[in-house]
Amino acid sequence: MCRIAGALRTLLPLLAALLQASVEASGEIALCKTGFPEDVYSAVLSKDVHEGQPLLNVKFSNCNGKRKVQYESSEPADFKVDEDGMVYAVRSFPLSSEHAKFLIYAQDKETQEKWQVAVKLSLKPTLTEESVKESAEVEEIVFPRQFSKHSGHLQRQKRDWVIPPINLPENSRGPFPQELVRIRSDRDKNLSLRYSVTGPGADQPPTGIFIINPISGQLSVTKPLDREQIARFHLRAHAVDINGNQVENPIDIVINVIDMNDNRPEFLHQVWNGTVPEGSKPGTYVMTVTAIDADDPNALNGMLRYRILSQAPSTPSPNMFTINNETGDIITVAAGLDREKVQQYTLIIQATDMEGNPTYGLSNTATAIITVTDVNDNPPEFTAMTFYGEVPENRVDIIVANLTVTDKDQPHTPAWNAVYRISGGDPTGRFAIQTDPNSNDGLVTVVKPIDFETNRMFVLTVAAENQVPLAKGIQHPPQSTATVSVTVIDVNENPYFAPNPKIIRQEEGLHAGTMLTTFTAQDPDRYMQQNIRYTKLSDPANWLKIDPVNGQITTIAVLDRESPNVKNNIYNATFLASDNGIPPMSGTGTLQIYLLDINDNAPQVLPQEAETCETPDPNSINITALDYDIDPNAGPFAFDLPLSPVTIKRNWTITRLNGDFAQLNLKIKFLEAGIYEVPIIITDSGNPPKSNISILRVKVCQCDSNGDCTDVDRIVGAGLGTGAIIAILLCIIILLILVLMFVVWMKRRDKERQAKQLLIDPEDDVRDNILKYDEEGGGEEDQDYDLSQLQQPDTVEPDAIKPVGIRRMDERPIHAEPQYPVRSAAPHPGDIGDFINEGLKAADNDPTAPPYDSLLVFDYEGSGSTAGSLSSLNSSSSGGEQDYDYLNDWGPRFKKLADMYGGGDD
Repeated sequence: MCRIAGALRTLLPLLAALLQASVEASGEIALCKTGFPEDVYSAVLSKDVHEGQPLLNVKFSNCNGKRKVQYESSEPADFKVDEDGMVYAVRSFPLSSEHAKFLIYAQDKETQEKWQVAVKLSLKPTLTEESVKESAEVEEIVFPRQFSKHSGHLQRQKRDWVIPPINLPENSRGPFPQELVRIRSDRDKNLSLRYSVTGPGADQPPTGIFIINPISGQLSVTKPLDREQIARFHLRAHAVDINGNQVENPIDIVINVIDMNDNRPEFLHQVWNGTVPEGSKPGTYVMTVTAIDADDPNALNGMLRYRILSQAPSTPSPNMFTINNETGDIITVAAGLDREKVQQYTLIIQATDMEGNPTYGLSNTATAIITVTDVNDNPPEFTAMTFYGEVPENRVDIIVANLTVTDKDQPHTPAWNAVYRISGGDPTGRFAIQTDPNSNDGLVTVVKPIDFETNRMFVLTVAAENQVPLAKGIQHPPQSTATVSVTVIDVNENPYFAPNPKIIRQEEGLHAGTMLTTFTAQDPDRYMQQNIRYTKLSDPANWLKIDPVNGQITTIAVLDRESPNVKNNIYNATFLASDNGIPPMSGTGTLQIYLLDINDNAPQVLPQEAETCETPDPNSINITALDYDIDPNAGPFAFDLPLSPVTIKRNWTITRLNGDFAQLNLKIKFLEAGIYEVPIIITDSGNPPKSNISILRVKVCQCDSNGDCTDVDRIVGAGLGTGAIIAILLCIIILLILVLMFVVWMKRRDKERQAKQLLIDPEDDVRDNILKYDEEGGGEEDQDYDLSQLQQPDTVEPDAIKPVGIRRMDERPIHAEPQYPVRSAAPHPGDIGDFINEGLKAADNDPTAPPYDSLLVFDYEGSGSTAGSLSSLNSSSSGGEQDYDYLNDWGPRFKKLADMYGGGDD
């Protein structure tokens, strides 16, 4: 028979007994009793005590929650107790029998009532290697026996039917390698066998954890195991001979790693956030905190329990919340959550494994922050019972009063935002209240204009509420209602005309100076003594005037219904009424004059131009009448032809078609084409009727077979006859002939000027010198000469276009005379007398020369001049040195020069 046993099996009952005793010792008392729930608290320590080490927690049952308990230790030099009942070591020391037991006292601070409890400390026993070896022998596993033949039949021999797994605790301290079990085959008595193991942990990763002695079959573990990495190993043992032949079927070996409490609980979050509405009832769910433990969750090492270590703040009760020790759900256990007093609670949550055993379990803590959310448990309250404001009359959209409220709920939430409602004092809805989103104040505004003369004061009743209803059971106090007293201020208002517009009926043609009506305005300010004056604001035709004091309207021109300023028989005039208030105000009014028609317009023919053929058939002219009057002073109309001239009725005939239309036709068989003015007498139906002779311009033209005028006749139809067109053409031809003759005459005149040129040698050029003879005498007997005729030439022409010789012109140029620089006073070759003499001879021999009293212009420009500059004739420096008597020999024309410069005549 095969047998297998664990090496440490004897340790498990001892551990279970210790845990059971701890759970029974920490059981809760069903009935609440003030004091310590246990008589003795025990703590098992793994080593000696060190300074600051927490040892255990003593619980004190405070049933009513109002007692303030103070803890003390009987050994204050070695141990101290905090307010939460946690016992700490004051100093480090080895635990001995004298320190193994001491007392803890709890005393009520108010009543001085005192309780005590005993505390026992002990060291955890350790197991030695010898004790382990003595308590556990190495088990032996024998390969199952195989089937064999006997008497020709297969017989099954006795074998083990189940191989139990090997339980191996994690984190073993060794020594390593540590023997686990011995594997053996019954055939090792006759054969030399070799043993081996395969599988994960042996020859597969992680390799080398388990090894086997190939000769003895001893299976050992080489290092500590970690259940959190691998919780079970599945190996297979083999037995072969020295040749490697299998002598036994492989057997399966299962090694379970026994969990040890080597992992602390870990919270998923170090800080947990939750909310709970204020005023929540006990038992209200708040939040859930969760911790995990890497140890076996199905064993005590991974079974967690939760508890609340502390609550801050501790008002209104230190135990406002509780936690489900298994699920981690936090719920409320006390009433009195008020956000306006405490907005947030901070809880320290502890998670302990070993089902919460404070002695053997491992713990960890996290923080739970519980925010108390706001509910509408505080109504808005006005800061005053009465508010005051004032508003000018007729003003809208202005703030009258500012209402302030207080609300203890969380600002800028629906439970804090105020909504104002006018519950009385405003039956016509003239006021409205808007809420300022920042300050939560109520802004009373005017939405409809108020008349001071009607209402001088308003007393409004205003109620304040929140956007959301109040919490159940909360009522609005009287402070949620207030009154608003609004005073209306009188202001100067605009005068107004009544009625506006004012309509009157009046016949047209009314003479100037006629009083039409009185158009006055009213002043709404009954409590102000003010005067109103009137002025004209708009009078398109300038027909009216208004009295500035009494508002009487009088005509200043004749009213005409047919005026372009009259629309639909109505004439509009606007007037202004102004008071003398501070500030002055004004209002406008419109006077509408409905003008009744009189027969003051004679009818006229329409259209004023028409066309017809030279023969009566097939065309005729349809005409009507245009009358600016209206019924009954317009149609029906009477159409007729005048008696003179007699050709009208001889050539034309008119036939009345109806009251508005008539037809004009040729009376004779043929009328020459042309433009004819036909007078027509038209009489309207007014009382008395009005007649008028209108001229109808008729174009008589040649027509085609369709009765339409031809193209030539269309030209005639523009108002020109055939004779007129011929006259126009003759005028155009004559104008062209005159232009041509003028051009020929200009060319001939230019040739004559060129033929009159005086040619001289280019060497005798008298450049920049000109003699102008502009005497107006009758002959040689005229001795008065004007020396101003000796002038410089008027222009300098380019040499490329100036002809050779001296040009003589019959008249003085009209363009501006250029200014030439002063020429040198050096003597020129030749004599000026010879130059003048030659010019005179040329003029006397020229049959085309002008008379003696005409102006002779010598305008020659050459390369040089034999005569000196004429400026020397008027020089004071040379007048006394030269003899001018020879000028007398030149004739009567130069006698004056001889007298002036020769000293003969003054």
